[in-house]
Amino acid sequence: MNLGDRMYQIVSSLSREAKRLILLSLDVALVPIALLAAFILQNNGLPEGVSLLNHWAGLPLLMMIAALLVLVTGIHRVQLKAYESRAIMMTGLHALLLGLSTAILDDMAGYGTPLATFINFVLVYFLMSVAGRVLMLQLLLSIYRRGQKQSRVLIYGAGATGRQLVAALRTDDGIQPVAFVDDNPAIQSTMVRGLNVYSPVAIDALIKSREIDRVLLAMPGLSRPKLAQLSRRFEDMGLDVQALPSFAQLTGQEQLVDQLAPVAPGKFLGRAPLDAELPGGSDTYAGRHILISGAGGSIGSELCRQVLACNPARIVLLDVSELALYTIDMELRGLLKKRKIEIVPVLGSVTDAGLVARTLAAQKVEIVLHAAAYKHVPMVERNAVVGMSNNVLGTQVLAQAAVEAGVARFTLISTDKAVRPKNMMGASKRMAEMVIQDLASRRGQKGGGETLFSMVRFGNVMGSSGSVIPLFNAQIEKGGPVTVTHRDVTRYFMTIPEAARLVLAAGSFATGGDVFVLDMGEPVAIYDLARQMITAAGYAVRDEANPQGDIEIKITKLRPGEKVHEELLIGEGLTTTPHPKVMLERADHLSEIEIAAALKALRTAIAAADETALRAVVARWVEGGETFVVPSGDVGQP
Repeated sequence: MNLGDRMYQIVSSLSREAKRLILLSLDVALVPIALLAAFILQNNGLPEGVSLLNHWAGLPLLMMIAALLVLVTGIHRVQLKAYESRAIMMTGLHALLLGLSTAILDDMAGYGTPLATFINFVLVYFLMSVAGRVLMLQLLLSIYRRGQKQSRVLIYGAGATGRQLVAALRTDDGIQPVAFVDDNPAIQSTMVRGLNVYSPVAIDALIKSREIDRVLLAMPGLSRPKLAQLSRRFEDMGLDVQALPSFAQLTGQEQLVDQLAPVAPGKFLGRAPLDAELPGGSDTYAGRHILISGAGGSIGSELCRQVLACNPARIVLLDVSELALYTIDMELRGLLKKRKIEIVPVLGSVTDAGLVARTLAAQKVEIVLHAAAYKHVPMVERNAVVGMSNNVLGTQVLAQAAVEAGVARFTLISTDKAVRPKNMMGASKRMAEMVIQDLASRRGQKGGGETLFSMVRFGNVMGSSGSVIPLFNAQIEKGGPVTVTHRDVTRYFMTIPEAARLVLAAGSFATGGDVFVLDMGEPVAIYDLARQMITAAGYAVRDEANPQGDIEIKITKLRPGEKVHEELLIGEGLTTTPHPKVMLERADHLSEIEIAAALKALRTAIAAADETALRAVVARWVEGGETFVVPSGDVGQP
């Protein structure tokens, strides 16, 4: 064990009382040294031996008085790392009282020492006491730093906050401030609090040459996006990054920099929300046994809440995700209050024919709301076999089981991406629609059933998982950039409550094979939506017109299968329903034989995990499907 380690063990093992005793001893030991220095200053050299002995005869009494004054003022209780202006004033008071005591004792002894000697004594004692504590602190910090690993810190921002931060960090034995970095050219190449101030261009060299492992951002006035951008830059270098809030933020006078104002999705519809205007269909669902597939998803969970308000007898929750199922199950039970509505959670997939048949029979299901689907375009595009299996064959399994179980109503939740689709997700939803249209056409016929089938075609649902609103919020929270795939891309939008209400309304309007569409007004430009969200969050868009803005909008490129503009209709027009904002499309569909052939080819392609064959099925049977033909030599994932 070297000397540094031995000193660290000794110092770290000292008790608080022992440390106070050392400080008390220092103040007492300085009395004779300061007294001697005062005589030397007064006489410009050592006084005569006899005179010095006469004055020092009362030294033990003076040292006792010094100890007593230390105990009364409590200076020895002030920790070295907390020794600051108030403690220095206490030391000054102690020195003054000690000098006054010395003068009184001298007068009582009749030595007639000049007043200047006592003034010198007070000043010397005060300076030596303060200097002694400062030297002891530096010695202790040196010992502690040798005894443990230190974090070497670069401080970004040499303003008032940065200067206060350095002063505080120098009392911490585990942290060593190394240098400042600041954007202000006026203070670059200067020294602040003993540290050099560098330009941001020198950061890379500083990190390597000074072995920095942490960066503290001491700029509480900087906007949050710029703080996030700096943080990402340093994190990419492998450094720990922390941002220091201002004192106003700490006391609650301002919001902390990491608090992003939430943005209500419905704010950007460009029209008045319609959920309050849509009928809830309470009579259709009251007292019934209702199964909701995909119950834990964004749309499914909102359907559960609104169906619960219709007072059904039983709600069967079907979901393949255990966490999602548990979450919605617990939420609904909390909303029940004193109502006697049975809630039955079922964990499983709609592709499991046995599970589906047993559930429908055991729970005596009368209405099915089918929201289960893989809906994220890029994910289904890259996992087309699984997506098609779940969205098409899962719908066919659930719908056929509903017919066999005598379910009264079946509503499929579809999407505007099913209209002349350009991606596999949209194609899967269109084929699911075709399955439902086929079963609806056979209602009341041999091999059919009495189930009333209908479909609801949504636009983009604001706030649902994977939708653009949560994505933009997350990008804004990180400081940008906000990514838009195309400058002119537009989408139809609706809120989650609107989507759920539309499903319930469709269930009450349905006559069989219907496709319901909500009047969603004009499509919304995604680029404009991004600008609105940045502004609504309290930031400025950074572009050519405003290069000093907070967050930029970055145009990437259209993803595989993505359209610039979506459509809502396959047919030529719409007919009205009992509600003016709900429209009805009655489009042509494939015959029973054609659907059977399409599903057979689809099952064969899925069983072989053959994406080329899968795309060929879509190209053959789906409107606009010719874009899905895979060119020779271009087989596989997009």
